[in-house]
Amino acid sequence: MPWLTAEEALQALKTKPQTLYANVSRGRIRAKPDPADPRRSLYQAADVQRLAERHAGRRKAETVATETIRWGDPVLSSAISTIIGGRLFYRGRDAADFADTATLEQTAALLWNGAEALASRTAAGHAAPSLQAAFLALAARVTSDLPSLGRSQAALRREASEVLCTVADALAPGSSDRPLHLRLAESWQRPNAADCLRRALVLLADHELNASTFAARVTASAGAALSASVLSGLATLTGPLHGAAWQGVDALIEAASALGAEQAIRRTLAQGHRLSAFGHPLYPDGDIRALALLSHFPLPQPFAELRETGEHMVGEKVNVDFVLAAMAAAFDLPREAPIIMFSLARSTGWLAHAMEQIDSGELIRPRARYAGPSPETTASP
Repeated sequence: MPWLTAEEALQALKTKPQTLYANVSRGRIRAKPDPADPRRSLYQAADVQRLAERHAGRRKAETVATETIRWGDPVLSSAISTIIGGRLFYRGRDAADFADTATLEQTAALLWNGAEALASRTAAGHAAPSLQAAFLALAARVTSDLPSLGRSQAALRREASEVLCTVADALAPGSSDRPLHLRLAESWQRPNAADCLRRALVLLADHELNASTFAARVTASAGAALSASVLSGLATLTGPLHGAAWQGVDALIEAASALGAEQAIRRTLAQGHRLSAFGHPLYPDGDIRALALLSHFPLPQPFAELRETGEHMVGEKVNVDFVLAAMAAAFDLPREAPIIMFSLARSTGWLAHAMEQIDSGELIRPRARYAGPSPETTASP
């Protein structure tokens, strides 16, 4: 597998070093340390060539189709959310503005295009928020809930409310008459974090056709129960390239504390790892969700130093994964707080997309471009 030096990669891409680093941090170009000089990096030639051809406008139709599901053109119609001009919109409403006053419950009502409040239940026990409990509770529902096909949107919205209650009981245990952000703050015994949690939950509720949402829609398209769609989304969210990206931010903070921010970033890039704290392909001028949250809590010093250094070196602003990790540190929340917040909030979006997919009546079943050995043929007798 051929590798290029930074100079060779920059010549092929006709771009600046910051753009090269940004493409590495986004996972678009693979990198590894140079065996001859570990302080330098080598870059995967095929990745560089692919980006160079894209920028030159020489993509074939097959290449366009292949790249559609990788930060490419839209592949499904949806009226739920979109990113336009660096802004996130929920059914036409600016999500950052909406987050100034809205709760997650109100966001669910907006995304579901009309919904009941969370179903009244017996108050749950006050155990700590648990992702494992959410998985178990959803799995228990899947075997008993009705399939989604052939049911009215009103019936599905009622069930969506019940499914969200199931998730909420696991991720934000507490009295059912309390808003979810207050339940979450109380379960962590951090009342001063409540307003910031409210804003974060609203901003994380949906994000167009991301990996976990696509998984939820595929499940719904097969007619599975709504709880199965949320379970699919939750499983996908746990991946380090998606909802668990905060772990990479924590690792970078730990390295920065030991080596300094600049050396930690250099080492991470030289090892071929993504910088999960910086940049987002859909927000060239900065992740609006991060920008909407940063002014509402004090940024701890290690995060402030990493932000300043990284934004200068990489040429990308910090993203929502960075902000969630910073929130957890600022309010002294449990280490897994980012994935708890993400899972609780995004459940509302998965349910919205599942119901929309069911309403379309379409099965999501793409074809594969076969790249294996030539099929054997048997001569006719």
